[in-house]
Amino acid sequence: MDLVWLLCIFVLFSGELSLGRSTPDADAVTIGAIFTFSTLNGKVAQIAMKAAENDVNADPTFLGGRKLSIIMYDSNFSGFLGIIGALQFMEMDTVAIIGPQTSGTAHILSHLANELHVPMLSFTALDPMLSPLQYPYFIQTAPSDLFQMMAVADMISYYGWREVVTIYSDDDHNRNGVTVLGDQLAERRLKITYKAALPPDPTATENDVVAELNKIQLMESRVIVLHAYSKTGLLVFDVAKRLGMMESGYVWFATTWLSNILDSDSSLSSKLPGSIQGVLALRLHTPDSKRKADFLARWNSLSNGTIGLNPYGLYAYDTVWMIARAVKMFLDQGNNISFSNDTKLNNIGGGGLNLEALSIFDGGEQLLSNVLQTKMSGLTGPVKFNPDRSLVHPSYDVINILKNGYRQIGYWSNYSGLSIVPPEELYAKPPNRSSSNQHLNSVIWPGGDSTRPRGWVFPKNGKKLRIGVPWRVSYRDFVEQVNGTDVVQGYCIDVFLAAIKLLPYPAPYEFVLFGNGHENPSYNELVNMVAADVFDAAVGDIAIVTNRTKIVDFTQPYVESGLVVVAPVKKLNSSPWAFLSPFSPLMWAVTAVFFLIVGVVVWILEHRINDEFRGSPTKQIMTILWFGFSTMFFAHRENTVSALGRMVLIIWLFVVLIITSSYTASLTSILTVQQLSSPIRGIDSLIVSDSPIGFQVGSFAQNYMIEELNIPKSRLVPLGSPEAYALALKTGRVAAVVDEQPYIDLFLSNHCKFSIRGEEFTKSGWGFAFPRDSPLAVDMSTALLALSENGELQKINDRWLSRKTCGSQISGEESDQLRLQSFWGLFLICGVACVAALLVYVFVMLHKFKRHSPQASEPSSHGGSRSARLQTFLTFVDKKEDKSRSKSKRKRKHRLQRSLQSDGRRMQERCHYGTFDSIRSSLS
Repeated sequence: MDLVWLLCIFVLFSGELSLGRSTPDADAVTIGAIFTFSTLNGKVAQIAMKAAENDVNADPTFLGGRKLSIIMYDSNFSGFLGIIGALQFMEMDTVAIIGPQTSGTAHILSHLANELHVPMLSFTALDPMLSPLQYPYFIQTAPSDLFQMMAVADMISYYGWREVVTIYSDDDHNRNGVTVLGDQLAERRLKITYKAALPPDPTATENDVVAELNKIQLMESRVIVLHAYSKTGLLVFDVAKRLGMMESGYVWFATTWLSNILDSDSSLSSKLPGSIQGVLALRLHTPDSKRKADFLARWNSLSNGTIGLNPYGLYAYDTVWMIARAVKMFLDQGNNISFSNDTKLNNIGGGGLNLEALSIFDGGEQLLSNVLQTKMSGLTGPVKFNPDRSLVHPSYDVINILKNGYRQIGYWSNYSGLSIVPPEELYAKPPNRSSSNQHLNSVIWPGGDSTRPRGWVFPKNGKKLRIGVPWRVSYRDFVEQVNGTDVVQGYCIDVFLAAIKLLPYPAPYEFVLFGNGHENPSYNELVNMVAADVFDAAVGDIAIVTNRTKIVDFTQPYVESGLVVVAPVKKLNSSPWAFLSPFSPLMWAVTAVFFLIVGVVVWILEHRINDEFRGSPTKQIMTILWFGFSTMFFAHRENTVSALGRMVLIIWLFVVLIITSSYTASLTSILTVQQLSSPIRGIDSLIVSDSPIGFQVGSFAQNYMIEELNIPKSRLVPLGSPEAYALALKTGRVAAVVDEQPYIDLFLSNHCKFSIRGEEFTKSGWGFAFPRDSPLAVDMSTALLALSENGELQKINDRWLSRKTCGSQISGEESDQLRLQSFWGLFLICGVACVAALLVYVFVMLHKFKRHSPQASEPSSHGGSRSARLQTFLTFVDKKEDKSRSKSKRKRKHRLQRSLQSDGRRMQERCHYGTFDSIRSSLS
């Protein structure tokens, strides 16, 4: 920056330069404008600013009798001339400057504006790096390119692409825009894989473009973002067309420069679309309004039909009105336009420097504040600044270039993201940036395709995918080297080869062995090499575990896996007490207690009315025991006559049926299937012991046991092969081995003296590893699912892993015992039935006791005790119910009813004959 100021001093030293036009009137409010007027935006801006100047001056009272004077300066693509123009404006007591057109010049001139307090307003220098904190007197009056890059990133994310290539002119504006695009993509877990920098516009040549596009053709990504000015952008498309890069498979995004050409240059807009069909471009969105329609109607007369209107012309018009309104407010506040010398320049002397001509605008700070407080309805819609000095509601049109023109497929706004509804219709609703609410209409892609391109291909640079394969020395059924060659085979390799054949595109590859061939390699190191781009992928028996998923992407698992415990077992000899094995001790105890409970309950319910449940105390005790336990064999002799007793018995017999059936099945299994025993019952018993534990070299089991199960490393013994497993388990070097289920299944197919103890205590799977965000991982996952659905995966499994297994065996006598947990529901039902029957029985007995012994149920006049009444009640309950007396009562009642019935018949006969005699006498 010091060099820039030296340049400015040199300009001043070289003498005063003339702008080529007279000094404005003293009563005029002077505004400078710095543009390259031979560019599209420069031409449109010049016409729009002149129209705005005339509209402001059309009302002489608007500025209190003063006129607005805009002095145009052509920088002619030169930042150097732009600096000179700004310095000359400062000599002419200019209150504001519109421009410059380029961001590189804006970075330099903003220092001058800060020093001399002259606001600079630009609608084309939209570099996101022009910070209002660093450049407080610089204001962007159109949406910053930050929002344009957000829109591009949202579209790339919407279509599901993960990697892009950028082509840009290497100047401040375009370079910083691409930097911001990279940041926006990173927030969405996307990235720029290559940045193709071209010389600044308009100096880029065809050779420069050809060199960069040839590099891009050799790369993987086919999604290209072109951020440049019009001349360079058109040159890139022209070369890309000749190189075949506008055909199917490519995706092109263009920033607002392309829509400006289509809107403003009629000669190009008629012939250009045919050569760039399928390109997606952005255009600044300006809502429809009457003022905008009226201005569009005036445009042909303003421009004499030489150029079309683009959105930057609308922003140019509104920018002039922003300044005019701010000046009006400034004058209405009672301020005067005045300038004073900069005291910092007074100390610099010597030579022919004309520093006194540079003066500070005394009201610059107030005018700047007035501009930032602007609230108006312009041609571009509502004009208002946010606290961060960005315009409210930045938005863009998304257009798709077609063969004969273009069509709009949607909108993007900072408020709601991508939509097919104009943003102004969404501002009244709550913002919704969810992925399900993002929509665009259908697109015609390069080559005329309507199907979304994949967005990437395998590079055409002759390189094959380097597939890392673990060089295993054990369990070679999964992966093995063939006879010392570079050829590899095995279950995992066959799965990979079958899956890669299902990809819809060719994928050249080569296998690279990883390891020393003397011991199994570290799978964590293999995965790390994929993350470090040493390998393009890793294929083999690679477990999908948490720490690995943090650095690479895995495919869909093609094998289910998990850690299990293997330990030596011994055969259990048949025991004379084997008949007790089916039930656990607690189950035996609860069953016996319920036999007694049911016997007692049925005795209580039947004792008063059933002679089979009466007799001496000894006989009754024997009856209870006999009846209860005989129900085990459904051999009880006693009949139940009460409804409650029968209900309890039916429920209990159902419980006995279930228990005896389960006992029979379990005992049969125990006596006919081989029984194996081991002190290790699973991972829990292994953790609490101090016994050494074996694990496979290279497996993640070691880290898992140390970090997750807190097993000391000193207890862990590395083992390298199935033979080492068997030897260590036989000699007692280790008490058990912890390894993944697929390995153990192969191990046990040849070693029947060992067995899996307990359940699988982790759940995972095996997959192929790819670098993060690799699209190949997704396609391979789809292929693996297809293999699973068509049965090919099972065929590969049968070909490599199908083995004869040891005979049927039960690993542990205790784990197969029937426990109370399996039957507590039945016991609960039976217990509730017994309690309910007893409660009903007691209620009935109390009712009968009160009815048949009312004198005993009332309190004694002599103060009888409660114990006496209880004893009386128990005696009543124990007493056998007198059935003969109840029968005689029923007989007397029956005879009485028959007597009453005969008396009634005789009375009816008498009435009948009496009536007949009276009739006969009356007739005679």
